[in-house]
Amino acid sequence: MADLSQLVKAYDVRGVYPDQLDDRLAELFGAAFVQVTGADAIVIGHDMRPSSPGLVSSFARGAASRGADVTVIGLCSTDQLYYASGSMKLPGAMFTASHNPAQYNGIKMCRAGAAPVGQDTGLAEIRTLVEGWLDASDAGARGSVASVPDSSAGAGAGARLGERPGERPEVRPGTITQRDTLSEYAAHLLSLVDLSAIRPLKVVVDAGNGMGGHTVPTVFAGLPLDVVPMYFELDGTFPNHEANPLDPKNIVDLQARVLAEGADLGLAFDGDADRCFVVDERGAGVSPSAITALVAARELAKHPGSTVIHNLITSWSVPEVVREQGGTPVRTRVGHSFIKQQMAATGAIFGGEHSAHYYFRDFWNADTGMLAALHVLAALGGQPGPLSALVSSYDRYAGSGEINSTVDDQQARTAAVREAFAVREGVTFDELDGLTVTGADWWFNLRPSNTEPLLRLNVEARDPATMARIRDEALALIRS
Repeated sequence: MADLSQLVKAYDVRGVYPDQLDDRLAELFGAAFVQVTGADAIVIGHDMRPSSPGLVSSFARGAASRGADVTVIGLCSTDQLYYASGSMKLPGAMFTASHNPAQYNGIKMCRAGAAPVGQDTGLAEIRTLVEGWLDASDAGARGSVASVPDSSAGAGAGARLGERPGERPEVRPGTITQRDTLSEYAAHLLSLVDLSAIRPLKVVVDAGNGMGGHTVPTVFAGLPLDVVPMYFELDGTFPNHEANPLDPKNIVDLQARVLAEGADLGLAFDGDADRCFVVDERGAGVSPSAITALVAARELAKHPGSTVIHNLITSWSVPEVVREQGGTPVRTRVGHSFIKQQMAATGAIFGGEHSAHYYFRDFWNADTGMLAALHVLAALGGQPGPLSALVSSYDRYAGSGEINSTVDDQQARTAAVREAFAVREGVTFDELDGLTVTGADWWFNLRPSNTEPLLRLNVEARDPATMARIRDEALALIRS
């Protein structure tokens, strides 16, 4: 039987195709998704990975076998799938492994209105159903993996939980239809940011052979932009570099091209184009915290006094800017499900993470790198100065970026760090997410990975020398 413990993560399903996730499992996940959400209709999209179309077809069959009408929007970015879920008021499933290497694929699921499906909001129940059906098929078919029957065979994959194997209640099979939502998605984004009066800008865009190559031409069409495309060919084998701009080596090409072209800025999208990274006119990366602060200021100008969400690894500058603009900052754990829950609970206008995920109330509280990119273009094009000058007021401190260390015992190493810093005067601790240690002019956060034997360290200080000193002290303790 498939090992779902390695496949079902905290927020999504993700694994190597076909060793961990194959078409038959996708079919079971489709049936389970419909059963858990109680949906009579769903929407599905996918990225450019070679395995995606087959997985989508299987998931759609499983969903239709449980009576749901399925709309397949085909190639799309993850935020385009969120747009479809929100505008159509349907639960949705996106087939992508985001920035992971080519051999991976996965499923990001949401309820109607792009509300997240994570371990605490339905994913655990979906996993339990799939495991139950696999167990039943093993018992009834001598180890064969059950497949949800096609629509002509009625409903069921093996047995539902609580039913005997072989029992299959009559269910009207759902329909499977195709629909293109790209132009609607672009129009919605452009209705949220006014770019009509910006000065002409030259922008280099690195799509990394991912879905940015699909969405950018339509979203940017007709804007006063001279777009220099890089790696727009959709290719899930990622022949040029990994589609993970969070790793500095993957934006080297973009940085060089910005300088060579004399461009005003560069934009880099990850594989499923739900995250966007920014490079200024000097070829220097702009921190996602600075982008969070910039967009927060713009959103607060439109909606004075609103709440802005930020995770605990974003820079001190983010809550400072929010307060300066008359807003209320709310600090939360890392991860889209936590951000989206806080967005809904507080009515926040905007939320940002250190990983370049940006969330908007006007986008169903979902994350969209494209909308953040449009805000950057509008801000830059609405004034005469360069991007480096524009973001300087939002980039106030020295940060280490995320540093990963492989450790045998995450808990013991974290305890050792806490013990070493506890003797220092004025140091405070909190455990909202991992361990955050704060001094007078510095802070750092140490978080264990959920899936690997790693500790993730992020350090910030008021000056580079202090940041380097605290970083090196923490790393020595972590790696000792």
